[in-house]
Amino acid sequence: MMGVLRRDLFALPPGIYLDGNSLGVMPHAAREAVLRRLGEWERDAVGGWDAWFGLAESLSPGIGRLVGAHPHEVIATGSITANLHSLLATLYRPAGQRRHLVATALDFPSDVYALQSWAARHGAEVRLIPSRDGHTLHEDDIAAALGDDVALALLPTVLYRSGQLLDVPGVTRLAHERGILVGWDAAHSIGSVPHALHDAGADFAVWCHYKYVNAGPGAPGGLFLHERHHGLGPGLRGWWGHDKATQFEMAHEFRPAAGAGAYQLGTPPILALAALEGALSVFGAVDLAEIRARSLELTSQLMALVDEHLPELRVVTPRDPAQRGGHVALAHPEARALSLALRARGIVPDFRQPDILRLAPVALYNTAAEIEETVRALRELLDTGAHRALEGAGLVT
Repeated sequence: MMGVLRRDLFALPPGIYLDGNSLGVMPHAAREAVLRRLGEWERDAVGGWDAWFGLAESLSPGIGRLVGAHPHEVIATGSITANLHSLLATLYRPAGQRRHLVATALDFPSDVYALQSWAARHGAEVRLIPSRDGHTLHEDDIAAALGDDVALALLPTVLYRSGQLLDVPGVTRLAHERGILVGWDAAHSIGSVPHALHDAGADFAVWCHYKYVNAGPGAPGGLFLHERHHGLGPGLRGWWGHDKATQFEMAHEFRPAAGAGAYQLGTPPILALAALEGALSVFGAVDLAEIRARSLELTSQLMALVDEHLPELRVVTPRDPAQRGGHVALAHPEARALSLALRARGIVPDFRQPDILRLAPVALYNTAAEIEETVRALRELLDTGAHRALEGAGLVT
């Protein structure tokens, strides 16, 4: 699988970078695309809109490939939270006793905040699927939460803390059998795990592009809306979601663009879209199945080395490749200090409260040798206790 290792395509920072599950490194193509769009702005000023007007739509085929969707079912826009609000405004239609919302006790907080805001409007509950071990979800608990008074469920494709990969087709099928709409937050899987959102029948999905897709900090997010819902029209309407052919007629009658494009709101950030444009070109040159295979090789190697050399660290990521995303989560009471000490040595992981050290060996740019060196560094820190001198930290971990 070494053919998918393309370090030459990236501007890699010094040392060993294992935090691509938080912010991917910069592709050279992203820099080049931003500079090209900057040049258009410099040369053409407002005339640049001739080239920029349909930029977001032009990226949909590449994004659709990453999530397994038709181009008209996806759009690059907004952020995860903004896109989630927009889709909930369209799809969440409580009626009678079927009004409650389901998420998980292990969700990224922003997803729950968004659901809570809509539940509060309708006197509904946001029910959180519990975790038996504090790290993963059991399929029986997911099924038990999908009751006959639930209108909509939102679940992560990959749990951000533990890296557990959920059964998207299976859960989607079960939810639909029970009359429940189901959406997915694919932030921690897009670019690392192949998806088939359309064929799985998912109603909607949201994600960011700054992790494994490597489109830069705060890159425009993405959304998927299955084509069977396109006739509903967006619950939140905005200037950029208008039909492009008549947008500049400036009529007060909203005519939605076809498909997911209707869910755009304000004028898009062209320079940020340019970075995504460049990042997507990298994925146009590699096979997603090969990315997944190499990712699993690297995470398997990491877990095996931890088992052998770091018995103090507990692997909480599922061992089964079919239930594992692209990162490995290690539990240790001093995980925060270990994270800081690794960074001081030029190895960049990340930390999640209260005791999780996350390591993400990314298929496109990390190597087996880097994993071995990281394990050696952790062994030395644990042996010497040197990490205990680095308890202070900034806010971003």
